[in-house]
Amino acid sequence: MKTVIMAGGKGTRISPLFPDIPKPLIPITNGAGVVKPVLEWEICSLIAQGFTDIVLTVGYKAQAIIDYFGTGEGFGCHITYWVEDVPLGNAGALIKYRPKLDSEPFLLLIADAMFDVDFNRMVHWHKEKNALVTLFTHPNSHPHDSSVIVSDSQNGVTLWLTKDDTRPQWYRNRVNAGLQVIDPTVLDMMIQRTGLTPEDIGTKDSETGKVRRVDMDSQILKPLCGQGVMYCYDSPEYCKDMGTPERYGQVSRDFQKGTVAAKNLSKPQKAIFLDRDGTINKYVGFLRSPSELELCDRVAEAIKKINESGYLAIVITNQPVIARGEVAVSQLQEIHNKMETLLGQSGAYIDGLYYCPHHPDKGFEGEIAELKIDCDCRKPKPGLILRASQDFNINLNNSWMVGDGKRDIEAGKNAGCKTVLLTKGESGDGEFGQDYKAKDLLSAVEMILASD
Repeated sequence: MKTVIMAGGKGTRISPLFPDIPKPLIPITNGAGVVKPVLEWEICSLIAQGFTDIVLTVGYKAQAIIDYFGTGEGFGCHITYWVEDVPLGNAGALIKYRPKLDSEPFLLLIADAMFDVDFNRMVHWHKEKNALVTLFTHPNSHPHDSSVIVSDSQNGVTLWLTKDDTRPQWYRNRVNAGLQVIDPTVLDMMIQRTGLTPEDIGTKDSETGKVRRVDMDSQILKPLCGQGVMYCYDSPEYCKDMGTPERYGQVSRDFQKGTVAAKNLSKPQKAIFLDRDGTINKYVGFLRSPSELELCDRVAEAIKKINESGYLAIVITNQPVIARGEVAVSQLQEIHNKMETLLGQSGAYIDGLYYCPHHPDKGFEGEIAELKIDCDCRKPKPGLILRASQDFNINLNNSWMVGDGKRDIEAGKNAGCKTVLLTKGESGDGEFGQDYKAKDLLSAVEMILASD
């Protein structure tokens, strides 16, 4: 499979640190003190996964990039270039390169973010969906200034909200990371839709006098929303923008700690599984409305520490209100959207959320009969934890379950995790076989991280 990496940007925001270096050649140091340009780290990761046919679209200081990588032979791959003589937009070079692409899907990546992703897994998922486009999506610490993706229940993209678009009050922290698997016919669809041919790109419009450019998001991808051809591939793997001095510093620290490589899903992960009610949000009985959700004290700080630690933060919650007919799935999603929005406002995020909609007891007015079953996912059964471990390649022996009740502790133990019972600052004489007790989530997380 061919990989196209867009490496033509100027890097205006990070220029105070690197005024004379094109973004792809900005250096990153790993934990062993090895210094390489960010693009070289990316290429090395691709080569290790078997992606060795690489195209670089270059513009700003293109010759410096070409001189560094050459044909790619010295790195174990084959590199060709498409040089922008004038800025063509972030996808203009791709449209001009279209005649050189065959009919097979290709990876389309960016060169100004640090990532380490199991792309074979993503490509397999793309083929299973029979998609024309698969977007790599993930939660991040700043969803308010990122493009947020909304999908249907099958992960089909229905809405694409840029940071400048008006968005709902509450939304899921699902961010477009700029990594895609694309079928070339998508480029043909754009050409047909706009009337712009590869030859037109880079020429001046006779009416406006402006150079014809192409924007990837607004002209190629966003028009596919709701068409049933574009899907989001949710993953907790590492992909962070390093376009500002602050974000470059964070990426550098993560890389030196080994967090970047460790997050690749081809490697076993570790997780801190979190109960919801009474652990993340204040307990109010059966929570039925977003207006009733209020985060517990210090929760955002606790989850932010999980995010920075290398553990995955995954919510595991029983929601019998669905089976009882008291809350619709769409209403539950809105509750969870509020939770994710509030966490995102504090720079925290969850990597996954699993809920059990079932309830074993029948006889409630308005109940949903098909959900009134003795399932394998309702805590204290470990089904949800086991499902998450399969989805994210989690080593359960190195993971934790944190909650405020007996069911949480038993579910964690049944899955093979270590456990922490939250006592909410009370004397907490409950003994359910937990490994430790803590007064709140922050205390529990600090204890877990100190024990590593």
